[in-house]
Amino acid sequence: IVLGILILATFLLVIDIFLVWLERKLVARFQDRLGPNRLGPFGLIQPFADIIKLFIKEHITPEGADKVVFNLPPIIAMATVLLLWAVIPMAPGILGTDINVAVLYVVAIGGISTLGIIMAGWASNNKYALVSAFRTVAQIVSYEVPMVITLIIPVILSGSMGLKAIVNAQEIWYVVISPLAALIFLVTSVAELGRAPFDLTEAESELVAGYHIEYTGMKFGFFYAGELLHALTTAAITSTLFLGGWRGPFADQVPLLGVVYLFVKSFLVYFVIVWLKYTLPRLRIDQMLDFCWKVLTPLSLGLLIVVAVLNKALQGASTPVYVFAHLAGNIFVAWIAL
Repeated sequence: IVLGILILATFLLVIDIFLVWLERKLVARFQDRLGPNRLGPFGLIQPFADIIKLFIKEHITPEGADKVVFNLPPIIAMATVLLLWAVIPMAPGILGTDINVAVLYVVAIGGISTLGIIMAGWASNNKYALVSAFRTVAQIVSYEVPMVITLIIPVILSGSMGLKAIVNAQEIWYVVISPLAALIFLVTSVAELGRAPFDLTEAESELVAGYHIEYTGMKFGFFYAGELLHALTTAAITSTLFLGGWRGPFADQVPLLGVVYLFVKSFLVYFVIVWLKYTLPRLRIDQMLDFCWKVLTPLSLGLLIVVAVLNKALQGASTPVYVFAHLAGNIFVAWIAL
């Protein structure tokens, strides 16, 4: 078990280094430039140069800061993201732990990461960091409501709160059965990440840098690496819940193929998250909260009721009828909302 944890954590941290390069390359293409292209082939060694730079930078603790609380958030930022991978099934037989309330576990660990941001803002003795922490409370607590509501939809469709059972139940991907639920979950997850257009916790034009303004060296590096890995983790959870997770041709026979399928799907969702970040402008906080409470929350509640009723009414129906009825219900709810 310990060896498995070490392998998975090391693998994810190596991917995190690659994500730094990937995101810089993607944003360069969006903005019609090249990105890193000097250090190594295609600039692949640039992330390692950045890591060395962060390692040798001085660690500064602000005057008046609560030192114990100030030093904990960077660790929490990275640790909570790694903890989420404990319940994500990567292939048949490749799973950290199969708990029957894995969906609840994902929500709970997400709440701990929020606590890290609040601690960072409070302990920094900086008004910009504190305002950023307050915004985090408003934003993340608000968007967790429609996110948790849409999380119930795969639970209803599969009849289980375990991620392994949800993947096994997806003979047809849930994004086909309930595309609106997948869309709401993705949007609310991006808001949970605090990425554009919901990046009010790090609004540079208003808060200088947000909750991590006073952090230097690898303490800042942990925040940055945690954010990138959190985006990929969110993509992996989205893939698990709505895109069939590791399921694909011959994945049952060759478990490593399942890992490949999961990460291919995850990187596709990750690309969409990056695409949103570097395309849409930042929302004002009143627009953001209005969108959550006046649009996403009632929409997710209405969709949950429709899915629950259809799922009960269509028990014993053939698969095409079941899928078509749910898809029609989603389109109807979306049309009413529009």
